[in-house]
Amino acid sequence: MKAFILILAALPLAAQAPSALTPSAKAWQVPLTPDGKPDLQGIWTSSTLTPLERPPELGNKQFFTKEEAATWTQRLLDASNRDRRGSSAQDDVGLAYNEVWFSRGDTVVPTLRTSLIIDPPDGRIPALTPDGRKRAARIDAQRITVPGGPEDRTLAERCILWATAGPPMMPGAYNNNYQIVQGPGYVMIVIEMIHDVRVIPTDGRPHLPAAVRQWMGDSRGHWEGDTLVVDTTNFNDKTNFKGSGGTLHLTERFRRTAPGQVMYEFTVDDPASFARPWTAQIPMAKSDGPLLEYACHEGNYAMESMLQGARKQEREKK
Repeated sequence: MKAFILILAALPLAAQAPSALTPSAKAWQVPLTPDGKPDLQGIWTSSTLTPLERPPELGNKQFFTKEEAATWTQRLLDASNRDRRGSSAQDDVGLAYNEVWFSRGDTVVPTLRTSLIIDPPDGRIPALTPDGRKRAARIDAQRITVPGGPEDRTLAERCILWATAGPPMMPGAYNNNYQIVQGPGYVMIVIEMIHDVRVIPTDGRPHLPAAVRQWMGDSRGHWEGDTLVVDTTNFNDKTNFKGSGGTLHLTERFRRTAPGQVMYEFTVDDPASFARPWTAQIPMAKSDGPLLEYACHEGNYAMESMLQGARKQEREKK
């Protein structure tokens, strides 16, 4: 568009008649809802092969070339193919799902960034504080500790909350879809993973009292030009995003940047957990849908089996 404007400015005045500007030359305009707000509605997917953190072997390289992105993509697809099951029955069962169950995406982000993290410039999560390390170690221990009951397992295994599903909304191996619905004074985000729903007031009301803590925090939204800014506080101390705790302050930004894209950006600010704030950016693409229910509890035999296995181990030790 900039090049078009420069060429146009160099033409004689007679050549700059209004008829020279065809509809195809006009810039894309952000669509609006009936109440005049930027229209973010639809089903969007965050699926991508771009990792949250820049792989160490890429050093300070912030962007791929197109050729490098193609090579990197093929390497990842080959390495992550779950249909390569191993040589033994135990290896085969241990790999769980086949490739057909995954929808991690088949390419890197269109910006060709080497990481979703855009700040710090090294593309890495800042160092955890001592409290953050303790919290992360406690979560890791849940994955290997023999459970006394369901409360000893992770929130995801208990179908309560998937830490990367939102907020913030991080791509994973599957179920990376989100539906945004708007109305006067509210924005709602339906999360495919564990079927959570975020209802975000945009009418200027204050946050809940500090003593009220929630699994997904307390979100309040407002508009800055074409961008929806969502401020979330009041997380409880049981949720954990990469080592965060109850003092997490999350700022998310949603902006339509093309007919089939929403640019999603979030900043994590938790001085009790991280050495400094950090920011990630994820271009979300339009998806046809529909958004299907993720029936996590129904048929959740894994939890029952883990507890039965734990009781069996205890009996064998006696």
